Amino acid sequence: MNSSPEVRPVRTASEQRTFLTFPWRIYRDDPLWVPPLLPERARTIDPSRGVFFQRGEAEFFIAWRGKEPVGTICAAVDPPANAERNRRECIFGFFETINDLAVAEALIATAAAWGRTRGLNALFGPFNLDYEDGYGVLIEGRDRPPVILCGHTPPYYQTLLEGMDFLSARGDNLAYAWQVDLSTQQVQEVMAMADRVRKRKSYIIRTPDFAHLDDEVRQLHRLLNRALAHLPDHIPWQLESVRQMVEPFVHFADPELILFAELDGETVGWFPGIPNLNEALIHANGLRHPWDYVPLWLHLNRKPKCLAIKSVLVEPEHWGSGLAILLFAEMAARVARKGYEWVDLSLTSADNPRTPQLADRMGARLYKRYRVYRKSI
Repeated sequence: MNSSPEVRPVRTASEQRTFLTFPWRIYRDDPLWVPPLLPERARTIDPSRGVFFQRGEAEFFIAWRGKEPVGTICAAVDPPANAERNRRECIFGFFETINDLAVAEALIATAAAWGRTRGLNALFGPFNLDYEDGYGVLIEGRDRPPVILCGHTPPYYQTLLEGMDFLSARGDNLAYAWQVDLSTQQVQEVMAMADRVRKRKSYIIRTPDFAHLDDEVRQLHRLLNRALAHLPDHIPWQLESVRQMVEPFVHFADPELILFAELDGETVGWFPGIPNLNEALIHANGLRHPWDYVPLWLHLNRKPKCLAIKSVLVEPEHWGSGLAILLFAEMAARVARKGYEWVDLSLTSADNPRTPQLADRMGARLYKRYRVYRKSI
């Protein structure tokens, strides 16, 4: 019988390294796992550099059996998000564990105790201090690696969390795949609908102006919070978090595949496509060693097969106008010209039926499903 694990907070540089590299113990034999970039992860959990710490508090823990690490977890509180939603939730994340209920229970108990001492009454997650990067537990879809900003977890994580009485916090998060083919009847119908929208409305499709990135970030920040506010458990975006999300992609994104929609000079829609860098990052071993930069450089110089589209945002006043159809049609034509093989549409919530309906209309198929959990403490 295995001994009970001891869960201790991360205090030393050595323990931080163990915390950051522990996932390699879980996924070493999983060909679908895309290792996180360690320099980026180190910045995320550093209170002096991580954007989350400008508004929240977090602590990191490792579960040990003797001298062997067997699990990790982070407990955090995001005061602006809790205040906006009138909640008192403790975020848990960086949740990695061997397939052992005792270890999982010890990790969750530690996060719950941390939250209770701060007056919090529920655990909510998993999120790795970033609500848009690899959150949730993979429920279905193990035929291919995740695309950029999507996560990957072992099948037993769902069993462990639901065995500890965690319940789904909201509708599952869905990823759709569309094989690029403009000749299908479904796509032709979408193109015809888009033509009718162009004749009826004076929408202008533009690409971003990276020379005035701050202005574009402010427009995006407004769109994110207005277009998604209707979703259950919507967590309002902070301006600095939007800037942190956008800035890395400026260096490799194709601006012709990042679409803004305007009407009468006002930005009313956004539809961004970014190359799926995970096709290169899966070969980089998280940059654990200096020599890992060589395969990363080699694969970054290859054109990815997939374009990842992370969101479609339309101002509420323009729902039902056909603007989303127009954006989908415009993107489809551009993606075909660029030679991509398939398009990922992720992640959209099952609570937001408009995007799944559009994906279905284009002939896309659901290929991954993620779940976020909540539990009273």
